[in-house]
Amino acid sequence: MLDQIQSPADLRQLSKEQLKPLADELREYLIHSVSQTGGHLSSNLGTVELSIALHYVFNTPEDRLVWDVGHQTYPHKILTGRRDTMHTLRQLGGISGFPMRSESIYDAFGTAHSSTSISAALGMAVAAKEKGEHRNCVAIIGDGAMTAGMAFEALNNAGVADCNILVILNDNDMSISPPVGALNRYLAQLMSGRFYASAKEAGKQILKGAPPLFELAKRFEEQAKGFVVPATLFEKFGFNYIGPIDGHDLDSLIPTLENIKGLKGPQFLHVVTKKGQGYKLAESDPVMYHGPGKFDPVVGIKPPTSAPKKTFSQVFGTWLCDMAAQDQRLVGITPAMREGSGMVEFEQKFPKRYFDVGIAEQHALTFAAGLACEGMKPVVAIYSTFLQRAYDQLIHDAALQKLPLVLALDRAGIVGADGATHAGIYDIAFLRCVANVSVACPADEAECYALLSTAFAQDHCVAVRYPRGAGAGTQTGNVQDTLPYARGEVRRKSQRSKGESASIAILAFGTLLYPALEAGEKLDVTVANMRWAKPLDTDLLFELTKEHTALVTVEEGVLMGGAGSAVLEALQDAGITIPVLRLGIPDEFTVHGDPVKILSQLGLDAQGIEASIRSRFLV
Repeated sequence: MLDQIQSPADLRQLSKEQLKPLADELREYLIHSVSQTGGHLSSNLGTVELSIALHYVFNTPEDRLVWDVGHQTYPHKILTGRRDTMHTLRQLGGISGFPMRSESIYDAFGTAHSSTSISAALGMAVAAKEKGEHRNCVAIIGDGAMTAGMAFEALNNAGVADCNILVILNDNDMSISPPVGALNRYLAQLMSGRFYASAKEAGKQILKGAPPLFELAKRFEEQAKGFVVPATLFEKFGFNYIGPIDGHDLDSLIPTLENIKGLKGPQFLHVVTKKGQGYKLAESDPVMYHGPGKFDPVVGIKPPTSAPKKTFSQVFGTWLCDMAAQDQRLVGITPAMREGSGMVEFEQKFPKRYFDVGIAEQHALTFAAGLACEGMKPVVAIYSTFLQRAYDQLIHDAALQKLPLVLALDRAGIVGADGATHAGIYDIAFLRCVANVSVACPADEAECYALLSTAFAQDHCVAVRYPRGAGAGTQTGNVQDTLPYARGEVRRKSQRSKGESASIAILAFGTLLYPALEAGEKLDVTVANMRWAKPLDTDLLFELTKEHTALVTVEEGVLMGGAGSAVLEALQDAGITIPVLRLGIPDEFTVHGDPVKILSQLGLDAQGIEASIRSRFLV
């Protein structure tokens, strides 16, 4: 049956009785597909029926569907003509793991960070009203995204915007027992029906003439709905709240959505789903199956036979536990990324000093600032790309007050399969311009561990940026061992003298030190491990200018405003003129795919660095 679905128009030709077997087939295909490519699984298994119901009831793409976060849209992609390209998912040149406007007309809005859907859908709804166009605008939000303040800012605006918008809360953290589910199915259909809506509006008009009766009726309605549903909160925002209903029950979903489709004003539908639905292994461990690599769907994910190198996230987790044992002031904070940031062991060992604030990056920074005001030593574990969302809090609440926060910036640089939305390529540029903020760029695991200790010892905000995955595999030391603040080192000395042609020094920032060293060997040039993007080790920099005829900066970050720019600024301020070649990420968004291949395309592997130097300086 799935072979016949090339677009939602084909889906809408099916009878309602055909939809359940289609859901079973779609779920089976989804498991097989993700097992071959890797990607998000648990969340997508939970939205199979919801995706079918939405495209069945609404006239997409004319009606707009905005999926929050976007890692739950694989069923949506399959139903909208991308089934034959799912084998390229998240691969270089293939389709994205998130909605992309440039990829399909059915992707109404590009999403990958959380809590943006209601704002975007509201904008679309208001635009439709202003242009006199009649269309439905639906935001599907869930998977923790309701914890972010932006979602509530949008709800607050939507409740008074006087336009038609439907917000669907995909709640996958609770379950409905059969009796409650059956009752709620009836109540949801009743409350979404036109008769209920008309009676409610007529009652308001009649009772407004008798304020005491109107107030009594209003209270009775709130109490009655509050008795059978979990949230009159959304009614207070100005929404008509419906649900909760079983998000895997098409017999409940479709008639409810059909009823809501005819209602005016802001509507809020509470749908309960289960992560990993229909695949027992994912149901029992949705975290493990959240974003797996390739696996055998019959046997599931198996642990590696040989011990892999420690990832940078694991190195951070080890350091966090080690330092917490030494210093009682340390507290660890994460915005809903416990597993990804390597904080599972820390939570187990120091539960009272562990704080998961949910998907609320802005709150995370200001919460940390408040802790620092009272003498605590906060360590905020946050992905580089997510720190962008808390930039004002970083400047206004942390840096301006010179508070000693440690920002453990995971996923710095190219992240690979998640693509441009998750690439941590801007942090050097946007942190470097803020006073009272330092930026450390460890080259490997040992330096990462040591520079975290160095950062912890400072009296101001210090960010330590490190990439996803493992590095060179160097062994970490002791938590007391620090590296000199704002000091780099020469890792390879050229045998050429300054009088010879092409006496060059490569200034490497971060893990690109290792391909720089490889290129340095081929070219016989000096290679410096700069370690700090801010403050720069200007003593080392100026010494290198005395001994060499040209400099090359290498960084896994944007060139505009990055570490190479910092080098140029320092040379300009010192009145030093010397040719400088900057290698990094150009002024364009990165693509998704294998990070090794992407770095090669950008000329940031050993061969690319060597070729750029030869081309520029004719070595």
